[in-house]
Amino acid sequence: MQQTVKGHLVFVLHAHLPFVRHPGYDKPFIEENWLNEAILETYIPLIRVFRNLKQESVRFRITMSFTPTLSLMLTDTYLQNQFRKYIKNLISLARHETKRTKQDPHLHYLATRYLEHFIDTESIFEEANGDLTKLFLPFIESGELEAMTSPATHAFLPFYDSESSVFRSQLKNGRRTFRRIWGRDPKGIWLSECGYTQKLEEELDREGFRYFFVDTHGITHANPRPKFGVYAPVEVGYGVLAFGRDPESSKQVWSSIDGYPGDFRYREYYRDIGHDLPWEHISPYLHSNGIRINTSIKYYRITGKTGDKGYYHPDWAMEAAGNHAEDFLRNRIRQAEYLYEANKQPSVVVSPYDAELYGHWWYEGPQFIEFLFKKIHFNQNTIQLSHPLEAARALPRIQSVEMKMSSWGENGYGEVWLNGTNDWIYPLIHDLSIRMHKRVHEFGSGTEDQIRILKQMGRELLLLQSSDWAFIMKTGTMVDYAVRRTNVHTNLFLALEAMLAGPIDWDILKAAEEENNAFPDIRIEDFR
Repeated sequence: MQQTVKGHLVFVLHAHLPFVRHPGYDKPFIEENWLNEAILETYIPLIRVFRNLKQESVRFRITMSFTPTLSLMLTDTYLQNQFRKYIKNLISLARHETKRTKQDPHLHYLATRYLEHFIDTESIFEEANGDLTKLFLPFIESGELEAMTSPATHAFLPFYDSESSVFRSQLKNGRRTFRRIWGRDPKGIWLSECGYTQKLEEELDREGFRYFFVDTHGITHANPRPKFGVYAPVEVGYGVLAFGRDPESSKQVWSSIDGYPGDFRYREYYRDIGHDLPWEHISPYLHSNGIRINTSIKYYRITGKTGDKGYYHPDWAMEAAGNHAEDFLRNRIRQAEYLYEANKQPSVVVSPYDAELYGHWWYEGPQFIEFLFKKIHFNQNTIQLSHPLEAARALPRIQSVEMKMSSWGENGYGEVWLNGTNDWIYPLIHDLSIRMHKRVHEFGSGTEDQIRILKQMGRELLLLQSSDWAFIMKTGTMVDYAVRRTNVHTNLFLALEAMLAGPIDWDILKAAEEENNAFPDIRIEDFR
């Protein structure tokens, strides 16, 4: 007799990058490497993992959000060509490294591995002519991967509940972009930064979304207090379900003190030859106008809390990944058995992470996922991997509650995205959102040129609303770029607005359409 499943593990990866696309500039934008690094170190490694699991007939379920901005960039010809240049440059660098390191057997071994890795990455990238969405699609169609969307530009929606046109334009363009690129309507949505506010459930239902995710306290502080805590979804109105993050499984990976990625055997992210090698050796491969940047070739392991780092040993790192997958599973089984005894029903454990943690920040992260999913499949029958609605359907009952505003991040209530470093952007965004709403009513039945201008105003407004700019200002990294993007979208919006009733500056309009070409199917009624 088959043992009763005592717990459902909903493993969620949130794949997101802000829209960074700058064709035609003499000076390169280093920020375009954000996408290149994610393709190299996260997205293609995940495709490898899914293929390995499929080849070995391992049943698995994983849920991923592909935000509209990321999906647009993955399908953009210019950015695909930028990755081609990026990976060819890395292959050249790795070939150079195999020659430079010949006197050191271990470094030569690592350089050779990197060369093979980069060549294989290029091969996978070209399988669908550079469009990685087509490589993820088979797993969506066969049911292993459930893909979600997010608000169009990852706007932090709770800050805009006084202007409902922001809700509508963000959600409509998020769903519409997902359907055009992925060929289906999404069942779920990753609310940007897990930002929830009470007015959202009606808008989510209107767009056909059936579930979303919040941080732990979003569930535990609900009224009435949920009987099963975060270990069962709750209904928040209109049949829309909220799933809460499990703090225990999150801590095992996220914790900066005792999380898995800090194991001394893993690859050290901060020791890269782009910073380590003499300038004359590395500069021909950086293409960064004299700025040292990461190359993705790293020869050292974390080693310890010391600047004296030992060489990276891939076999040691793989042993660590296997050990950590075993530990993660053992804890989930123990957790499921305890909760089943306490609640008399299967638990739903939601483990959400930024996708880029797996591979980019934690180099061995994709291998951890592969080990974990294999162990779940072969070594036990207490828990099973499930998609959110699969897990919900397995429960005998679901409680209805009223939730309050919440987010993830420091202190849990949006403080990361509204503080003294970034509060100046919100009067701009609110003012332009109201103006857009008014201009659509005023010129929405106007000429073809006015409609064209309104659509580009909508794109600039959506890009301005991205939560990424506020986040970057708070963290203090690449602040100049975030400030620049805020100012550029604001100024373009205002310049375009002036053209509605005045002369059209075709150079400005065409340049904006070329560089900020997101949301080709945007509709002006989205902003009514």
